[in-house]
Amino acid sequence: MLGYNYTKFNSSQYVFLFKNGRIRKEGKGLSFWYFAPSSSISVVPLSSSDCHFMFQETTLDYQEVTLQGQVTYKVNSPKKVIDNLNLSVNTKGQYLSNDFEKLEQRIIGQLQSSASSILKRLELKLALTKLTDIESQLFEMVLQSSLYDQLGIEVLTINLVGIKPTPEMARALEAHKREELQKDADKAIYERRNFSVEQERMIKESELKTEIAIEEKQRQIAEKKLETEVVKQENVRRIKEMEIETQVSVQEKTRNYIDLKVQNERKEADLKGYVLNASIKPLKELDWRVLMAINGTKTDPKMQMAIGFRELAENATKIGNLNISPDLISSILSTKSR
Repeated sequence: MLGYNYTKFNSSQYVFLFKNGRIRKEGKGLSFWYFAPSSSISVVPLSSSDCHFMFQETTLDYQEVTLQGQVTYKVNSPKKVIDNLNLSVNTKGQYLSNDFEKLEQRIIGQLQSSASSILKRLELKLALTKLTDIESQLFEMVLQSSLYDQLGIEVLTINLVGIKPTPEMARALEAHKREELQKDADKAIYERRNFSVEQERMIKESELKTEIAIEEKQRQIAEKKLETEVVKQENVRRIKEMEIETQVSVQEKTRNYIDLKVQNERKEADLKGYVLNASIKPLKELDWRVLMAINGTKTDPKMQMAIGFRELAENATKIGNLNISPDLISSILSTKSR
């Protein structure tokens, strides 16, 4: 109405209101009236943006690779952005130029320059396996670059999706890798067989060691039994020797006892003989008749008859005839002593 318009913006947009070449208003999510014939509005998006990239580079060994990824950035200085780019919008909020696309082109151009310097230091095989390292190096180079600060933006993350060689080189690498994998498979089979053989050998060695240990134990048991038997026989021999020694000792003591007893009996007999001899020695010189008279005991008729016959026998040379009738002898024999 009469050249005056009302506009409003959300909180993710930083707005500059220019009038006569000077900034009249600026801020996030503004809403205001402005006079369109003498005013212009520039809008800088503050939300983070994702920019996809894919470019071809050459490695150290002159092999072409395709690097694909995504960079996430956001505006941290809206003033620097509008100093470098035309971000003016019309009454409908549409950009009047494509300078915002140039911002992404400058970001990708700087990324490509940094990635090219990294890849040219790596050979193809190494580059294909160092994606994470390349990503880290690329992010460090971006942080050290002054271009992004001049543009008024901040790079948040860089994600590399992959590095791909040319189809011909990919097939060659696949064939080479396939051969390596086949070799690894053959090696794994060989190692598995070798491991199986080694395990079987170890099992046999373990069995042999077990048998040897068993034989050794049996030998020790046999030796122990033999030692025990020897000890038993030795104990039996010692017991027998002790019994024999005991018997010998007993016999020796018995013999000594008998000898001593014989000596004692002999001495006792000698003593008795000596006493008897000493007793009868005085009587040897006496006549037996005197002894009979000394005895003074009543003489048995039979004894007297015996003495009479003795005297007759002693004087047989002096006797001419002697008649002894049987009746006399019978009467004598039948006579009882009173």
